[in-house]
Amino acid sequence: MNSLHLGAQPGDIAETVLLPGDPLRAKFVAENLLDKAVCYTNVRGMLGYTGYYQGKRVSIQGTGMGMGSAAIYVHELINTYGAKNLIRVGTCGSIQKDMEVGQVILAMSASGDADANALYFKGMHYAATADFDLLLKAYNTAVKLNIKTHQGTIFSTNTFYDTAPNRWDIWEKHGILGVDMETQILFTLAKRFDAKALSILTVSDNIRTGEASSAKEREQSYMDMMRIGFELA
Repeated sequence: MNSLHLGAQPGDIAETVLLPGDPLRAKFVAENLLDKAVCYTNVRGMLGYTGYYQGKRVSIQGTGMGMGSAAIYVHELINTYGAKNLIRVGTCGSIQKDMEVGQVILAMSASGDADANALYFKGMHYAATADFDLLLKAYNTAVKLNIKTHQGTIFSTNTFYDTAPNRWDIWEKHGILGVDMETQILFTLAKRFDAKALSILTVSDNIRTGEASSAKEREQSYMDMMRIGFELA
């Protein structure tokens, strides 16, 4: 039985799935890093592929932007297709002045403003964290590949455009490294449904300094985080 939003058949998707937000990043990576890559879904243009990386079967699935979109794909990947390891490979904006574009973050935990979390936990605050085994393996893999990473906490928001002054001051003060739009709900749902999750993020812009990368760079660059993610398969 296939799912409502993926349309893949049972067995089409590997137990380890990399999750970029951009479906075109999934396409680019599948075509350039995977052997025997097969597109198992293009429903709503949200491309997903399964192939082999150094002989290991792995999938890569676009999730779209925001926690509402990501939650749909994470839920179906786990509950319909049996995904066990879900690894976000995406971008974030840093709110620490000394972090440069292109640096890699291994997210240990994710604060945020997910409406779903507020409903799930009846207004209380759930600490959404990565799976420790995946986190440790990712760190050791990065060391082996000579890729410098930053370990710490991030903030996931559903509001990209916000005119509130000094919005990030309190989060910067408390050590938040970067801001994305998906990690908090990924960590929450993985715990909810007994799967493992990790978020590997590349800094695409610095909110404090104004440094930023182009849309093409976001789609086709940042291979360091991809190499870490695929090695975990």
